[in-house]
Amino acid sequence: MFDNLSYKLDRAFKTLKGTGKITEINVATTAKEIRRALIDADVNYKVAKDVTDKIKEEALGRDVLISVSPGQLLVKITQEELTKIMGGEKKDINIQGDPAVVLISGLQGSGKTTFSGKLATYLKKQGRQTLLIACDIYRPAAIEQLKTLGEQIGVEVYAEPENKNAVEIAQRGIEYAKRNGKKTVIVDTAGRLAVDEQMMKEISELKENLNPTETLFVVDSMTGQDAVNTAKTFDERLDFDGVVLTKLDGDTRGGAAISIRHVVNKPIKFISTGEKMENLDLFYPDRMAQRILGMGDVVSLVEKAQQSFDEDEAKRINAKIRKNQFNFDDFLSQLEQIKKMGNLKDLMGMIPGMGKALKGIDIDDDSFIPIEAIIRSMTPTERENPDIIDGGRRRRIAKGSGRTIQEVNNLMKQFADMRKLMKQMNKMGGAQRALGNLMPKAGGRN
Repeated sequence: MFDNLSYKLDRAFKTLKGTGKITEINVATTAKEIRRALIDADVNYKVAKDVTDKIKEEALGRDVLISVSPGQLLVKITQEELTKIMGGEKKDINIQGDPAVVLISGLQGSGKTTFSGKLATYLKKQGRQTLLIACDIYRPAAIEQLKTLGEQIGVEVYAEPENKNAVEIAQRGIEYAKRNGKKTVIVDTAGRLAVDEQMMKEISELKENLNPTETLFVVDSMTGQDAVNTAKTFDERLDFDGVVLTKLDGDTRGGAAISIRHVVNKPIKFISTGEKMENLDLFYPDRMAQRILGMGDVVSLVEKAQQSFDEDEAKRINAKIRKNQFNFDDFLSQLEQIKKMGNLKDLMGMIPGMGKALKGIDIDDDSFIPIEAIIRSMTPTERENPDIIDGGRRRRIAKGSGRTIQEVNNLMKQFADMRKLMKQMNKMGGAQRALGNLMPKAGGRN
């Protein structure tokens, strides 16, 4: 979502390229370009002005070291100021209490119900017994949607479809949680298409009666400054504890993520990308600032890999590589683990420099489909013994997968090259890195 902003900020910093020193004139020119880039990204005007005023003040107050160019210094200062404006440091969710009660609020369509499922998944991974409570009594499909999500992630859902009193449902749900040893309760509430008095009254009564340990406001980041204004209205009535930004994988300008913390003075606690229940991350202002400036986010990438890759599976794969027995079944299992890490373009954007390289390029999880189709069109014997796949077998595989014979030949060649490379790298302790050779090439879907 920050591609366009990153590009414009990079262009602003280039105004200092080749400049020998920081001056009031060149800093003012660059700061003006930064402010314009922020406003174009739908950042609140006052926030954009505050950020650039701070950047100017900091830049003019620092000496440029011999080893650091003025452009590099301004990038560093901008990173620091963006980090501050987005909250400075991450803030954890408060799940103290027995049970801890998390109240979810927001407008209809902001992604509250989906986020409730994602949060339950997040807490389940931490070993917490969680109960979802369906308190959206107006939208006909809301209860069924929550039940479907609950079944999908293995989390129980408490609902009273015939009851039209949200406070009663929530209170009885919490009592049920206490009786059944649930450590956390997530209350999914009703939303409206716009803020109205009935909605604000109901959510206020829920908070007053439930006394939740955490109240979260879920906002669709694609709505830009409207998201910030809505958050302000909700906070005046609810005094919520934190913000959740959803749909950060959307094609949007990203201003809400930068503005909302400064305007509402409440921390962003989670960011959500994609529809998968695992696509939920804690919000780190410093890491987000790095990504906006095209520096990548290697720490988050490593954390995602650690969560997704199974240690026993890695040992099994390495053993097969040492014996030169790595086959297409093994490769499929590795693809599945990579897909669990999240959106492919988002992951690649965490690698320093890749954000700029991928600008305008369509890369998504569908990029794996042609590879998977070809492999799944092989017989079990062929997947286990790739060396037996001759010309006749390749033609049959191409026909069965709906791909061209050239695509099958390319995959076979890349796989053979990768096996050789993996064997070499395994001797140096880095076999799995070679899997990158079969990642979809930049340039989009095959």
